[in-house]
Order: sequence, then C-alpha cells, then structure tokens
Amino acid sequence: MYKKILIPLDQSAGAEAALPVAADLARADQAVIRLLHVAPPPTAIVAEGRVIAYADQESERLQHIWEVYLREAARQLAGVRVEYAVRFGEPAEEILEEARESGADLIAMATHGRSGVARLMLGSVAEAVLRRSEVPVVLVRHGLAVAA
Repeated sequence: MYKKILIPLDQSAGAEAALPVAADLARADQAVIRLLHVAPPPTAIVAEGRVIAYADQESERLQHIWEVYLREAARQLAGVRVEYAVRFGEPAEEILEEARESGADLIAMATHGRSGVARLMLGSVAEAVLRRSEVPVVLVRHGLAVAA
C-alpha cells in the first residue's frame, strides 16, 4: 500500500514516537522510510566584525550534524530501508515540499500535544501539515496513532 513514508524529526523524544508506528507500516508494505529534519535557515557567523563562517559553510556544517542525528534515530528502524534528508526553512512548508519532491505517499509524525493557549500562541506544525498535505498523515501522540 505505501512505498515511501516520510517522518519529520526534531530531535525530541516526542517526535521519535512516530518511528515505531511508521516502522510497522513500512515492514508490512516493504516501504522505504525517509527521515527528515527541518532546521532554521543558517546565517553567517560573525565575531568581532569578522565573518567566521559564511551561511553556505554553516549550512554544510549543520547538514552534517543533522544527518548524524537522523542516522542515530534510524537505529530504531531495524529491517527497514531508510533515506535521509535535511532541509532549511519553515517546518510545515519544508515537510510538505519534501513529501512532494521525494514521492512520499504517507507522512508519519508526532504531535507535541499542546492545547489551548499554548497551541494558539505557538501554532502546530502537525496541524498545518495535516490540513495541507496531499497524502495521508498519521499523527502519533503519547503512544496513540490517529490516521487522517
């Protein structure tokens, strides 16, 4: 049924709650899991009026750091083929763009479980992805999976 499952991760245990759910789906369908981390756009690093690292150099450094994190997270996906992607920008936008560009036919992601004022003030990446995704989204919250 699914060929490629996209899992956005933000280095939180909450986000990684989606890994076992997606792994089960991937094993059942022999799907590929594509792990994604979205980071803020890098800027040049300046100290005492001197450029220490230009934005493209910082981008390469951050790309490497996040790829290491994604490879560590992939250890929870034994028996599943895994791909990796790092993007820079606004999380919901980049998740949706990655899903389109990579050919994902399912997005599996965790919600942070915020509600009320916290959710209104901070917004919800999962909600934005759910509302705008062209492919099905599985949301995992505190060990529960909700398909949409």
